[in-house]
Amino acid sequence: MQALALHPWRVSFHEAVAIQESLRERLALQPLDRPVRLIAGADVAYARSTHCMYAAVVVVRLPELDVVERCGVRRAATFPYIPGLLSFREIPALAAAFARLSSRPDLLMFDAQGFAHPRRFGLACHAGVLFGTPSIGCAKTRLIGEHAAVARSRGSVAPLIDRGDEIGAVVRTREGVKPVYVSPGHLVDIPSAIELVMRSTGRFRLPEPVRLAHQETVALRRRDADRPAAPVRRYRGFIKER
Repeated sequence: MQALALHPWRVSFHEAVAIQESLRERLALQPLDRPVRLIAGADVAYARSTHCMYAAVVVVRLPELDVVERCGVRRAATFPYIPGLLSFREIPALAAAFARLSSRPDLLMFDAQGFAHPRRFGLACHAGVLFGTPSIGCAKTRLIGEHAAVARSRGSVAPLIDRGDEIGAVVRTREGVKPVYVSPGHLVDIPSAIELVMRSTGRFRLPEPVRLAHQETVALRRRDADRPAAPVRRYRGFIKER
């Protein structure tokens, strides 16, 4: 599974923002128009001391939630950690992991934001456009927006609102646990995103695809612990313009 090469990744702050605003024109937030059998969950972990990244993709079959395959890679980060621009830091490593898949997922699910983003173009949107595949962001924390209280029962939902726009939903995936923040990425609308998050959630708070992807990144990082540390990158060529 290959991503389109639509832009460079080593860019300045203002260039990254301009890329987000340009690619946002390609977004299609619409009811899902195809059945979903395979969901690829994706996550990235970091080794802060070396800026090494561990990206993992786990493909899960619905409705059984069985694992079809797992892929993971270790990559050096080439873009600094800047909230709102995490796709420029994480997608190159994730793309390397997706490239190793032998199956073709029907949907991509990220432990990240989608449309619930200051520029309405979070990582799940960016990746969905690059892969040309329906995508969802399912984050553990809120980046922007306000919402009413969410009832404690499983499946309870509150709209996530920013500047008068409904940008996602706050979803209680299990009774009594903290909700997750769900937003569409690409080729999916908010109701479709909520439905798929609930269909892919088992006994835990997070949907199985992203929960298992997170576990895989932790395992990758632990297996890598005995390797010699890579030199700390200084992001030469990056201009952080404000």
